[in-house]
Amino acid sequence: MKNLMKRHPLLVIALLMLAPFTYAQTNFTEITPLPQVDSAGYFLQKGLTEKQNGRLLESYKNFMKALAYDENSLAINKELAIAYYNLRKYANARETYIKLVNLGEATAENYKKILDLSFQLKQKDDVLVYAGKLKEVDPNAKVAYYVGRVNYDMDNYGEAIKYLKQAIEEDPTNAQPPYLIAHSYADMMNYKLAVPYFKQAIALDTTQSYWIYELSLICYAMNNDKDALKYMLEAGEKGLRKDNDYYENLAIAYLNVGNLEKGVEMLNEILKRKPSDMNILNMIAEAYYYKGNFDKAIDYWDKILEYDKDNASSIYMIGMAYQKKGGKVNKEKGVKLCEIAIQKDPSLARYKQKKMMMGM
Repeated sequence: MKNLMKRHPLLVIALLMLAPFTYAQTNFTEITPLPQVDSAGYFLQKGLTEKQNGRLLESYKNFMKALAYDENSLAINKELAIAYYNLRKYANARETYIKLVNLGEATAENYKKILDLSFQLKQKDDVLVYAGKLKEVDPNAKVAYYVGRVNYDMDNYGEAIKYLKQAIEEDPTNAQPPYLIAHSYADMMNYKLAVPYFKQAIALDTTQSYWIYELSLICYAMNNDKDALKYMLEAGEKGLRKDNDYYENLAIAYLNVGNLEKGVEMLNEILKRKPSDMNILNMIAEAYYYKGNFDKAIDYWDKILEYDKDNASSIYMIGMAYQKKGGKVNKEKGVKLCEIAIQKDPSLARYKQKKMMMGM
């Protein structure tokens, strides 16, 4: 190389300048281009394979990649809608089914999916819209329950009852339509018409203890004390949670049919949990008073005074109880107590000795 540089210096320089270009050309010719592929189809197929293998999240990821290459593909959007639904992404599933319809897939199946998802997501206006669209493409589609339920939720009871009655004809085994009809009538305080639909709903689904409880309260509102007690007990037997409200209503039901012992027993159950509940103490006192057990009544009103010594209504009722016991001494003591109570609360003056004050 040294001898070459001495003899032909310009040739050496030229060779050195060409060397990088020659190397680059050599490397460039060694690069092999990737084959062209249908990326949307590739990721769609990969997603379908993952779906078949039960890998729902991975299949969803691949469908999303496929969509990036072809956002208007019916096949991709259909699979993506299913993936959204399986992953409980219901809002996304709903929007994708709407997109499918807008892309030309206005099928009964897609309208039914949109209707179900709109109903599930409480999109009330869309429920009415897509129920109508489904009915247009499939006149035999059962949409009355959806329309009736939405109208009920919107307090449109007339339309609710109309469509819920149709829903009963479409599916006589579904307990929801008669239950909602019963509620519609009850909400309008038309208890007489509510009762048969409550009974129909309960017969179709005997596990609904709360429906039985509601029927009991309807009977109570109609002064049907016997049936109120019957259904109250049945609700408890069927698994209704026996909280304080339940025991209080059960006590009232017992007292209304004249069973003082059982009524007071239920109220005492509440007192175990709420020993200073003034309303419960007063209810027991009144129950004994009405049954003529004035000493017991006085005992419970005295318990109220232990918590509130200036409770005028309790003082007044103790005075009334003493007068009812009879005898000169009791009468004088009773009148004096009533006067003390009226001094504390002048509004009590409107209650005369022959009248029983209602409530606290």
